[in-house]
Amino acid sequence: MLPPSLRAPLGVIAALAALTVVVLGVLYAGHSQPGGVDRWFIQPTADSVRPPWRHVALAMDFFGEPAGSALVVAAAAAGCLLLRRPRAAVFVVAAAGLAVVTTTLLKSLVGRTIHGPDNLSYPSGHTAFLTALALAVTLLATARPGLGGTAGTSLVLAAALAAGAAMGWAQVALGAHYPTDVLGGWCTALAVTPATAWLVDRTADRLGGRPADAGPREPR
Repeated sequence: MLPPSLRAPLGVIAALAALTVVVLGVLYAGHSQPGGVDRWFIQPTADSVRPPWRHVALAMDFFGEPAGSALVVAAAAAGCLLLRRPRAAVFVVAAAGLAVVTTTLLKSLVGRTIHGPDNLSYPSGHTAFLTALALAVTLLATARPGLGGTAGTSLVLAAALAAGAAMGWAQVALGAHYPTDVLGGWCTALAVTPATAWLVDRTADRLGGRPADAGPREPR
């Protein structure tokens, strides 16, 4: 699930992303107002984003809700199973699930709120979910053509940026999150997904009786 050529660059990116999540979490712990970085952006009000863009934002938001996210993950996992890649199906489900679990735990620890004390906001679970899913699917795609480290890393980061920007815009546009919440969710996915890929590979190889550092076995 984690091509050897991408392990080093994605490992560095994951470490930097994790550091960013921690730093932002410490800076905004217990806050209920936008911070200095958030004020660089336009913070929409409830009615400032009008149709048709509001419909687009609501559609994006749906794919981060339980029903929408379950549909997307199920479709991706089903595609992997149809291609006879059960390990890939496990990876897709695990990556998306761990991203959501991690953001949920971090929200309780950080305690940042928006629109009331019951709305924990940091980091954005919607953004983390879609970014993690995009990362997982793109990692599976890069493993097939055997792309080099630079090309593969660029492709993975481009997919993560596109997914994070789309969902992040929707969350800020709908007033559900501060921009730094979105950044925290994006970085959470960047930190969690490569680790999940490594864990799935290591667990599957051990269960299959293969050395953890052995090369990939085809077909998967």
